Amino acid sequence: MIMDRKKSEGSKSIVDKSRLVDESGLNSRIVSFVTKWEFILVVLLLLEIVVFSNLTPHFLNTFNLLNTTFTFSEKAILALPMIFIILSGDIDISVAGIMALSSFAMGYASSQGAGTGVLVLIGLCVGVIAGLFNGLLVTGLNMPAIAVTLASMTLFRGISQAILEDQAYTEYPEKFGYFGQGYIGDSMVPFELVLFLVLAVIMGFVLHKTTYGRKLYAIGNSSSAANFSGISVNKVRLTNFVLNGLFAGIAAVLLTSRIGSTRPNIATGFELEVITLVVLGGVSITGGKGNIFGVVLAIFLLGYLKFGMGLLNISAKVMIITTGALLIIAVLIPGFMDSTKARNKLKRQQNLETTEKNLNKGIDE
Repeated sequence: MIMDRKKSEGSKSIVDKSRLVDESGLNSRIVSFVTKWEFILVVLLLLEIVVFSNLTPHFLNTFNLLNTTFTFSEKAILALPMIFIILSGDIDISVAGIMALSSFAMGYASSQGAGTGVLVLIGLCVGVIAGLFNGLLVTGLNMPAIAVTLASMTLFRGISQAILEDQAYTEYPEKFGYFGQGYIGDSMVPFELVLFLVLAVIMGFVLHKTTYGRKLYAIGNSSSAANFSGISVNKVRLTNFVLNGLFAGIAAVLLTSRIGSTRPNIATGFELEVITLVVLGGVSITGGKGNIFGVVLAIFLLGYLKFGMGLLNISAKVMIITTGALLIIAVLIPGFMDSTKARNKLKRQQNLETTEKNLNKGIDE
């Protein structure tokens, strides 16, 4: 009996070791690393740089690479809180409408003689109020986020269109232009780029290093389970919408400052591009999966792709088709890789169980 027990313990030890080798072996870790979506985005970004730098001498130029960030910094800033929104299983397609409303409010205030500081404060406050409006409708009335933000998108932009019609506010204080056109000191680094990077670090810390970030993942995976575990789901969702409104206000300040005017059609189409950036960055459209790093990579990948194609005089239609193709790839490939990994893991586990049974059978005999 003692010998049988020793043999049983020996077989268990063999199987345990085989499991350890199978799950943490070098090959498994390499495969896991190179199939991460973030790694694929890095490879695509490097490939993009190599291709465009060979096709045009103007691409790999420090000033050009920094200066072109003006064209996508506002969308990049909008993408940061959108990560939180989508991670928790919601969606907000009203961000461009919030920008239009914030810009209209700043334009009207500027026409009445408001200074730079007051204009910035108005833009941020309007964004927060609009975000709070969305959040209260979604959480308070338990309405679908897609329906609420679709309606508010029309409402917010409609207000500015109804009042401005075909007119525009073009008189802004000189100092106000710094936010969307200025550089840090005497350097070539745009203020918008630095602001985006600072906000990305802050949002990344909140998402990956705080309890609030863990709540977002929990809600995205199962809001009912998160609610039963003690998480105030609606409070977190409401905070997300308010935060989204705040960042839309920031983006409105930057864009209005950069173009120096307010028109009813300002930021038209931004909402779809922002969602594209987030999904391309690996955030699951159904929630519960994603990170800041992937979205930051996607922002630069798409931004520099458009820049390079512009240098080559490729038409805007081709750019739109390319963006759409990337979005489809971003949706399909991560899901395909996850299902493949799951199947392979199940297969390895079945093989291990078969090995364990054979070992036990051999020992019993």
